[in-house]
Amino acid sequence: MKFQYLRRGMALTVAAMMSLPLMASDNVDQQMHQALEAARNKQWDQIDQDAIKNHVLAGYVEYHQLRNRLPHLDTAIVNDFIERYADSPLSGWMRGVAEVSYGHAGRFASLLAVSDGKPRGTIRQCYYYTALLDREPATAAQGGLDLWLTGDSQPDACDDLFATLRSRGVIDGHAIWQRQMLAWENGEDGLARYLSRSLPSTWDDAQAAFERLQKNYAAITQVPVSLGPGGAGSAALFTAAMHNFTRADTEAALEAWRKVGPHLSLDVSQRHQIEHDLAFYSMAREIRNNEGWVDDVLPRLADGDLLELRVRRALAQRNWNEVVRWVRTMPKETRESARWQYWLGRALAEQGDEQASRNAYAIAASQRDFFGFAAADRLQQPYNLNLERATFSEDFRRQVANWPAVKRAEALQRIGEPGLARSEWYGAVARANDEEAKALADYALSQGRYATLVQTTITAKQWDALDWRFPEAYQDSFLRWGETTGVDPFLLMGIARRESAFNNEAVSPVGARGLMQLMPGTAALVSRQIGSANPSLDGLFDPEVNIRLGSTYIRDMLKRYRGNRLAATAAYNAGPGRVDRWLRDSPDEFDLFVESIPFRETRDYVQAVLAYQVIFASLAKDGDTRGIAMLTKAERQGEYDTSLMARN
Repeated sequence: MKFQYLRRGMALTVAAMMSLPLMASDNVDQQMHQALEAARNKQWDQIDQDAIKNHVLAGYVEYHQLRNRLPHLDTAIVNDFIERYADSPLSGWMRGVAEVSYGHAGRFASLLAVSDGKPRGTIRQCYYYTALLDREPATAAQGGLDLWLTGDSQPDACDDLFATLRSRGVIDGHAIWQRQMLAWENGEDGLARYLSRSLPSTWDDAQAAFERLQKNYAAITQVPVSLGPGGAGSAALFTAAMHNFTRADTEAALEAWRKVGPHLSLDVSQRHQIEHDLAFYSMAREIRNNEGWVDDVLPRLADGDLLELRVRRALAQRNWNEVVRWVRTMPKETRESARWQYWLGRALAEQGDEQASRNAYAIAASQRDFFGFAAADRLQQPYNLNLERATFSEDFRRQVANWPAVKRAEALQRIGEPGLARSEWYGAVARANDEEAKALADYALSQGRYATLVQTTITAKQWDALDWRFPEAYQDSFLRWGETTGVDPFLLMGIARRESAFNNEAVSPVGARGLMQLMPGTAALVSRQIGSANPSLDGLFDPEVNIRLGSTYIRDMLKRYRGNRLAATAAYNAGPGRVDRWLRDSPDEFDLFVESIPFRETRDYVQAVLAYQVIFASLAKDGDTRGIAMLTKAERQGEYDTSLMARN
């Protein structure tokens, strides 16, 4: 397939026409880089203040200088800095370090002088509420109690706050018991034991029940339903016990719950959580004896995630009546997604209700995703991209290039501070109104910063700005290796977009690297196969190397599964061994195969890549979807079983 160049010149044209920010000389930038490094290392005598005083990044050096003077720095100086850099992450960083420094030093009046209300982060909040203990005791009490009621250990910064609230009776026996139960529920047995030593003797009966249940969850039907002073300990104990029991033995837990549940005084949220867990684990573990109870409780719980599980079970059984029933039980927001409208249409068609089926398909086909496109195929109509585009005058583009945040981000890139540059950039996007965010996306495209561009659209929630969300990144390499391997370059771009959002330096938690997120072992295997040198870890960040190896690997997966992209992309994500196993016990049809993939990550991955391929192909035709098919005839009508696995 030939790649269309209808939009190819856009970024280059914009870059040529824009008036870029005035670049500081290499010498001044070098001095700024040296000054920032010196400031980080507190080497103040190595900073040439005169050389950097007019540099757009001077605030970064000043930040470190002021930080070094805390907690003795006058709050007026801190607030002046915060105000001057209100359009930069520097402002929030300065406020945060000042609050922590003043709090640690016990300068609580100073902390409140620089604070703008409840801060983020546990340490800052602990100091903040400590500062309010005498000024606003009710606010401090509620804030401190919220920090106390967690199943995790809290930092030392909270110690004074908690000690004061205990002395004032805010953190009483009931609060200690609640936290002990949260710790038990969270698996923090050491914290639970520590808290138990602080309980007053009036809680001895509750403590005895807790110790009994720790040894035997099934004893939940034998302990008293009223525990602690005035029965105050019952709700937390039974909630935590059911949490642990359900995960250990779901079938026995439900049997116990049916006996004890009606006799417990629980609030709505506690009862909902217990029954949610029971329903979830019953379905996930396919416990047949629990099915009747699950079906009885699901309409009352009205939880979208649980109902999705229930519909998937009905699909696995091809019980179309149940599919219709449970899709219609879903909350409106869940029910009206393309995925579930597609399955409603599919089930109604199986029941013979063609008009209702077409109505459901039409709702699905109005949306831009895998099931929306599949529904459009059912209706034999073009895909709906819901594409939005924005245009800007050249005068406005020149203004954007000179926005302070943009100039700082550019300067940080120049001096080798990409992390700080990203903070500046995405902070600007988060503060921007809709028009400003679009202008920033337009600027990122003009600079060829594709990963920044994609992330900008995500931060700004520009879901329909497809030219920006799916840019022609690294197109020459995708074209070249697509032609070499015989793989559609739009499929390659779809994989890279899903894997890394076009961040060529991306590293996953498990070590996959680069645009197409190759594991080093896979890269080595493919390199040997094509007679190429094994790239280093850093070599996998080279777009050309990464695309070459990634395109070769997906080519091999396509060969393995007779050209079927659903199976091949599933294998790219989850490994061919797993896909081979899934095909041995798979539904025959493409949509049921996708829905039957047991890993949610892989289900979503396959859907995304195939939908992205459609989007890239359509954008290459200026947004025209006519003549573009998400699936081939063989992929739509073929059987999804071991016959897909090519024989060597």
